Amino acid sequence: MNIVETILVFAVIPLAIYGLAGLLTLRRRSGGAARYRSGQAWDYPAMWWSANPDGVGAGHRHAGAENSAPEGAPTAAGGARGNW
Repeated sequence: MNIVETILVFAVIPLAIYGLAGLLTLRRRSGGAARYRSGQAWDYPAMWWSANPDGVGAGHRHAGAENSAPEGAPTAAGGARGNW
């Protein structure tokens, strides 16, 4: 293998692959839906998502002062094993 073949295999071909991948990622997409840009008006209704829609009903409550721990008491339990 001479020096030209070595440079071709180990330099030019990898650079061509990286260049092709770069061009494919930087190209402008002409099709598809228009993208939202910050500062634009949002013309769609709000959508709220919950992993458990049944749990968001009347029984749903927020933690408040009645649920707070006494001062100086530990407030978290568990550990790396996930035993909560």
